[in-house]
Amino acid sequence: MTEKTNIPQGYKNSPLGIIPQDWEMKRLGDVAEVKGGYAFDSKKMSDTPLQYQIVKMGNLYGGTLDLSRCRSYWGTLNEIEKDYLLKEGDIIITLTGTIGKRDYGNSVQIKKEKNLLLNQRNAKIVSKTIDNCFLFFVVNSERFLHQFFYSSRGGTGSQTNVGIPDIEDIRIIVPSIKEQEGISNIVNLWDTAIEKQSELVEKLKLRKRALMQQLFTGKKRLPEFSGEWKKRTYSSILTEVKRSLKWDENELYKLISVRRRSEGLFFRESLYGRDIATKNLRPAKTGDFLISKMQIVHGASGLVTDEFDDAKISGSYISLVSKDSNILDIRYYNFWSQMPIFYHQTFVSSFGVHIEKMTFDLDTFMSFGMPLAYRRATCHCVSNRIC
Repeated sequence: MTEKTNIPQGYKNSPLGIIPQDWEMKRLGDVAEVKGGYAFDSKKMSDTPLQYQIVKMGNLYGGTLDLSRCRSYWGTLNEIEKDYLLKEGDIIITLTGTIGKRDYGNSVQIKKEKNLLLNQRNAKIVSKTIDNCFLFFVVNSERFLHQFFYSSRGGTGSQTNVGIPDIEDIRIIVPSIKEQEGISNIVNLWDTAIEKQSELVEKLKLRKRALMQQLFTGKKRLPEFSGEWKKRTYSSILTEVKRSLKWDENELYKLISVRRRSEGLFFRESLYGRDIATKNLRPAKTGDFLISKMQIVHGASGLVTDEFDDAKISGSYISLVSKDSNILDIRYYNFWSQMPIFYHQTFVSSFGVHIEKMTFDLDTFMSFGMPLAYRRATCHCVSNRIC
């Protein structure tokens, strides 16, 4: 009786929680078709751009579709293969690979993309009796992802799998078609506003890069500074630090990594010492500049800020600090690391037969350098609070 009393008027209880009286709980398979991808002939795949592109699991990550990494498929499609051509509005989702990431959906909706073929270990979800935009929101909802995650089997983490019947059996809440359309319209308005804001941000980023190019080469000077710039090798202004760590099997270690494309640091996870196989962690301190030896060719470097002080890094990272803060402000160096010339220097300092298997050589890199003002190179944008 208590539960009924707490249900607001016009609502009802359901296995998925309290919902409006006129909403229904249904199986996904009752309102949408779920169809797995096809095992296309690998002999007909090519890295040369052709008419058709194969969408594999690796092309979907974090709710984005990366077509730059698609392989092409040549020849005329047979009747079976034609059935796996993706159409506008199709929702595609991975069945293997990143199911453990239940904090976001690994699905995308096809928009204006053409001639895409759905490969195996992916599935497409196509509306039967539900608004297509509303269906996409449902597939990315926390309630759907929770069920999707717990229906996985066959291992843990990146090795788990979800079958087509598992997806069809996921329960979703369905309002009337008119309310679905109304909800979709409101969310789409917000998406449009976000896209326009994102375009503005990208334009501002381009302007920032142009300004940085002028500032870091001395073509544009701050009004209170003058004098000649001098090129200094990295070995003369930076030094590597290797801090030791007293290992404790029962301590919970916060682990950090560095994103590609100079996008900064992030917390990976926290693990107890007993759960870490390779026990070569080192503490990172505020002011360290981190370089990923395996990912620097993709721009994986960044500055340790107060937020990440004393977090732990693996042996695959190099920590550099300024030898003399009167000569080099490490925050200035962090901005310098976003310049094309820095990317070039790290690339030619890396060796290997394939870009994904190249290893960074610190000695080679330290022989390169950067121009610095004779007086202290300071990150004025930080002190002026415009960064």
